Amino acid sequence: MTRTLGLFLAAAVVLLAALPATASAQSRTVVDVAGRTVTLPEQVDRIVLGEGRLVSAIAILDREAPLRRVVGMMGDFAVLDPDGYALWREAYPEIEGIEAVGQVSPDSFSVEKTIALDPDLVVFGLAGHGPGTDHTTVLAQLEAAGIPVIFTDFFLDPLTNTPPSMALLGEALGRHDEAAAFLKANEAARERILTALEGVTERPDVFLENRVGLGLDCCASVGHGVLATMIEAAGGRNMAQPLIPGRTGIVSIEYLLTNQPDVYIGTAIGSRAADGHAAGRIVLGPGVPADLARQSFADALDRTGVRDLDAVRTGRAHAVWHHFFHGPFNVVALHLLAKWIHPEVFADLDPTETLEAVMLRFQPVALHGTYWTDAP
Repeated sequence: MTRTLGLFLAAAVVLLAALPATASAQSRTVVDVAGRTVTLPEQVDRIVLGEGRLVSAIAILDREAPLRRVVGMMGDFAVLDPDGYALWREAYPEIEGIEAVGQVSPDSFSVEKTIALDPDLVVFGLAGHGPGTDHTTVLAQLEAAGIPVIFTDFFLDPLTNTPPSMALLGEALGRHDEAAAFLKANEAARERILTALEGVTERPDVFLENRVGLGLDCCASVGHGVLATMIEAAGGRNMAQPLIPGRTGIVSIEYLLTNQPDVYIGTAIGSRAADGHAAGRIVLGPGVPADLARQSFADALDRTGVRDLDAVRTGRAHAVWHHFFHGPFNVVALHLLAKWIHPEVFADLDPTETLEAVMLRFQPVALHGTYWTDAP
């Protein structure tokens, strides 16, 4: 990730947003993040979301009535981020009435239910809990029914693909100005990190433990893509990269004790999702009080072996809300990682201000809670 790439992407966003609104009197074409040229109807009033958590992206564009176009969505939002879903349900009870077109896996997606909802548009992600580009049968069935599908990406390569994804949605929904306002704030926040890291050659070793406490094994991590790209962009070296050939895998605590990380970072999900799972779960997210977040992190760091990591003993252990990496607000996580990895370079950086400027400003729901915490 370089500043040059950032400027290129910003230019690409402007070009995409400036595409002609119509290809004919009845339709128009867009190019999605998968590089597919898709013909859309002139008016998009009914949407099906291939991931429920995409409502946060739609809400950036339709803040006054964020659910008015959503007629169907996958069930991942309620299952995987129940704290956030509860705040949305409190503010917009109609979310409960949106038709479920699947659960939390791509194979659970129902083409039949989707077609029955008669959507003007289906929005998928390149990867995640809904169908991706490799689900060719699903795509063929929807296309045969005359339903256009576009791909966005806030997960595989979040920093690169968030700008064109939001520009694409702004074009599809006729919300160019709203998309541009968000992209301006997002780009300014990202550029602050990239500019400050120019000329910084030190790359501290960072170990990221993924969704701490979801399983009994220590320590789940990410080798390539997704969160790994964030570590690199924030000026760190992802220790799991040479150890995990794919996206995710396990790094043993014995390895970490022998090859000590300079910085330990755990990702965390919310309090309701912690019920019935392994001990040592870090709890962060919407509705989570600060004292619960701190105590849960302290308990997670007290696990056998983890407590003996130098980063834990010297106060260079931190935790961040996992769902920053599944939506358009990933630049908040970039600011946190950069400050934790290079505290001297970013001594004057306040991630709380980033949260306000890039996330809370563009969401219609009051997402109060605790989104990160540090070692006690």
